[in-house]
Amino acid sequence: MLSFPNCKINLGLNITSKRADGYHNLETVFYPIHLKDILEVIQADQLQFTTTGLPIGGAAEDNLCLKAYQLLKQDFPDLPAVHIHLHKVIPMGAGLGGGSSDGAFMLTLLNKKFNLQIPQEQLLNYALSLGSDCPFFIINNPCIATGRGEAMIPVNVDLINHKILLINPNIHVSTKEAFAGLVPNQPAKSIGDIVNQPIETWKDDLRNDFEATIFEQHPEINLIKEQLYKLGAVYASMTGTGSTVYSIFKKDQQPELSLFANHFQQWV
Repeated sequence: MLSFPNCKINLGLNITSKRADGYHNLETVFYPIHLKDILEVIQADQLQFTTTGLPIGGAAEDNLCLKAYQLLKQDFPDLPAVHIHLHKVIPMGAGLGGGSSDGAFMLTLLNKKFNLQIPQEQLLNYALSLGSDCPFFIINNPCIATGRGEAMIPVNVDLINHKILLINPNIHVSTKEAFAGLVPNQPAKSIGDIVNQPIETWKDDLRNDFEATIFEQHPEINLIKEQLYKLGAVYASMTGTGSTVYSIFKKDQQPELSLFANHFQQWV
């Protein structure tokens, strides 16, 4: 059975406080976009995990696809062994949530393939145990997210007259690196209110709290954002805690992208 895990961008990202459990409370809008990995699961004699496409760092047993399988295996001991194959397209350490998406899609794929009849609420709980971004990919519609990212309310974001460009400079940013030096704060205006304003106002109001830290560590990411505004972007921002900068252009704009010839670039 095949599945196509997509990624997301963050429309704004505020870190509002540190929690007693060591996590942080946040406020953001998760917005799904159509850049996708390919995930296949085939019943097998023993558990296997293989990959193609972009190289995946770290130990295989730490991959969220395998962790998702093991998580369900604990509660469904009769779950058969499978061969998992992941073709990686979404850049990693890029703030796009590709790994989180793979783990969440693995949960839903196993649920469907083996008729486990897990309700959505329980899938969300499983996904949260994999990672803070994972529950969004169970819903996979634009949402205002708070808490660790698990408290989600649907939101209508109208980008019908716009298109989105992703630029990634092939820099991997770790979550630990992103949080270094970050001071949580409560913004004066909520992201939910800001995304309902005209998109032309987002440049002044819609912030990603991680930009200050990441731009200091990696000035070339800040340069990408500045260049995108010079090319006429209505709005540009780093997404999540990673190195990808997305920009929103009007549909009829055709920016010259030769500046980014050595970077990953994708219209979505």
